[in-house]
Amino acid sequence: MLRRLKELRRYPSAIVGVAIIFLLIAVSLYAVIAIPYGKAIVLWRGGPGVWDENPRNAQPVWFDLFTGDKLPRTIVVSTADAGVKTVEPLGDGRNRVQITLPFEYPYDRFPTEVTLFSQAAQEGSARTRFSVVWKGPTGEPTALVTSRSMRGSDSYFISQDGQLLMRLGVTPEVGLFSDASLGGHASQRTSAKGQYEIVVQAEIPEGADFDTKLVVYGQIHGLAGTDHRRRDLTVALLWGAPLALVFGLLAAVGSSLTTFALAGISTWFGGKVDALFQRITEVNMILPMLPILIMVGQFYSRSIWLMLGIIIALSIFGGAMKTYRAMFLQAKEAPYIEAARAYGAGNFRTIFRYLLPRILPVLLPTFVMVVPSFVFLEASLAVIGLGDPLLPTWGKIINDAQGQSALYKGLYYWVVEPAVLLMMTGFAFAMVGFALDRVFNPRLRTV
Repeated sequence: MLRRLKELRRYPSAIVGVAIIFLLIAVSLYAVIAIPYGKAIVLWRGGPGVWDENPRNAQPVWFDLFTGDKLPRTIVVSTADAGVKTVEPLGDGRNRVQITLPFEYPYDRFPTEVTLFSQAAQEGSARTRFSVVWKGPTGEPTALVTSRSMRGSDSYFISQDGQLLMRLGVTPEVGLFSDASLGGHASQRTSAKGQYEIVVQAEIPEGADFDTKLVVYGQIHGLAGTDHRRRDLTVALLWGAPLALVFGLLAAVGSSLTTFALAGISTWFGGKVDALFQRITEVNMILPMLPILIMVGQFYSRSIWLMLGIIIALSIFGGAMKTYRAMFLQAKEAPYIEAARAYGAGNFRTIFRYLLPRILPVLLPTFVMVVPSFVFLEASLAVIGLGDPLLPTWGKIINDAQGQSALYKGLYYWVVEPAVLLMMTGFAFAMVGFALDRVFNPRLRTV
């Protein structure tokens, strides 16, 4: 066996396939270690406070290499970072707090959104009123809010301020980051680079506290970009590797080995046992697997592990049962089998010690080549909306992209990245499987 496996070095396609498989395994180990299972679930679910600082539908950072402009990245500035905070007692049990958040904007295009997060720590249900002033590179102030009421935490979505939109004549993220004196339509404006700052003033009771954080969302983010829920797609792409490999390998092991063993048992005993197995196989072969999985996912559960169990159960009595039976019928009449029976070997000892090992080399190429078919099956279920809602998989990414019309919006990375990973996985296992087939089936070798 080992000698034959060493012959894989003669096939460049097998070497490439093995390299890709080892790369996928390395990525899987990194994903499991760097992002534990529980954390991956929390990140994929998202929600308030998880991805608040990520831009929505942002392209990967390496897109900047293919444009002539310097695309904006997300800028986050808070009181704890570079902010300047002053507190002035008013003498009536209140303090005036002024927070200045300066930042540098060196990019050639406009941001996608601008949001100011505020947090007031105080007792009771008293509301805090605050004002916001914006200053660009020219130093001319622009009053964004003159008096805004908040209790506890507040998110001021500057880009969605309708009154500010009417005053500026363009969307706030364009008007605030361009030279207003130039005028013109938003498409004709260019970003004004330089030093910006936002000044927030609030009157709070003595003993209370007030903090702010400004987020200027960019057009590019992370190695894989973000989706419509601000989630970093890197998390899903990384975790998609171990889930795809585990699903494909478990399905292949469970179905292939079980089918192989049952085919050997039914062939050896023959008679009613063989007839029963063959009738079950013939009935199972006409059952459509995908519609059954769709019904289970639609009416019962979309758990990936339940789907895995059903796939294994439906694959055991498949077409491979007929193939293995034909091989075992020939091996059953071999002289060494007769010798084993002559010295008194029992049925199961003969099956598992002599009969199955005879055909085992044929199982290895088939096993390797069937792995990507199960990976694609799981991805297909996810693409049509029947993937596990808790787990970040490659198929789920494509499903989300399809639901958000990513291709029509020009967000090609959202679809291409998981699709390329799926194709790489299929290519790697197929190349290794073809090479193994040539090694263990010499009649397929070219002369």
